[in-house]
Amino acid sequence: MTPAARPAEASEVWARPDDPRITAVGRILRLYRLDELPQLLNVLRGEMNVVGPRPEQPTIFARLREQIDCYGERQRVRPGITGWAQVNHRYDQSVDDVRRKLSLDLEYIRHQSLWQDVQIMARTFPVVLKKLGAV
Repeated sequence: MTPAARPAEASEVWARPDDPRITAVGRILRLYRLDELPQLLNVLRGEMNVVGPRPEQPTIFARLREQIDCYGERQRVRPGITGWAQVNHRYDQSVDDVRRKLSLDLEYIRHQSLWQDVQIMARTFPVVLKKLGAV
């Protein structure tokens, strides 16, 4: 993303299909979700899991925790590269999308198991290959 495409006084915004901040190379990386690969280093360091709720920027997390009941509950588990919300919902475009994804994240946390993680990983491949939800 280009830092100059966003005014300095603007707060964080959701990515959208015509997002002017995304470079041509970045658009390809995002389309095929290759921008997620560096997070494998976080998994190897033990800071993330392969499967779990997606991490959020601290400023966005603080704002959403104030706007949405139980948003902080998703922090009970280590974040992941992919998750139940990612294979069942598109990229966030509104607070309502965040609420829906939160309900999916909490469902994942309640029923977390190795078998569910395997299923989520298996469902991630078609999502990536078919570019579902890609911005």
